[in-house]
Amino acid sequence: MLEEFKKFALRGNMIDLAVGVIVGAAFSGLVSSIVNDLFMPVLGLITGGLDFSNIFWQMVGTKQPTLDSARRMGATLAYGHFLTVLINFLIITFVLFITIKGLNKLSAGNKNAEADKKSKEAPLPAKTRTDMLLEEIRDIMRKENAATAKALKTDKKK
Repeated sequence: MLEEFKKFALRGNMIDLAVGVIVGAAFSGLVSSIVNDLFMPVLGLITGGLDFSNIFWQMVGTKQPTLDSARRMGATLAYGHFLTVLINFLIITFVLFITIKGLNKLSAGNKNAEADKKSKEAPLPAKTRTDMLLEEIRDIMRKENAATAKALKTDKKK
């Protein structure tokens, strides 16, 4: 059973998946920082100092100044936080789309190069009996055509 688990855990796809999850987590943190620290402040400046993380609708209780205090009071609809997460999602999916598209293009180029290399390296198939007979017929016809052309030339000179 331990051997089976070892084979399962060390399969190429499993290791690729683990690396992908780790890189994805790091990438998610990077994108969150880009959105929260760079993109949202600029968007807040454009919208007159609006802080998107504190945009909410308090459904019950008295109006609160921050999202945290409103959540303690009762039901809130934190659509500012949702907008931030949506922007994160759109950036991540766009970057992944561009990355995968580039990798697919590279992969297709490598496959074409490998196919060209294999076709150049492949030996020519051995001639069949039919091929040899057809070549003989072709050579005989060339000789006959050459002889006929030579005879016509000599006739024209006379």
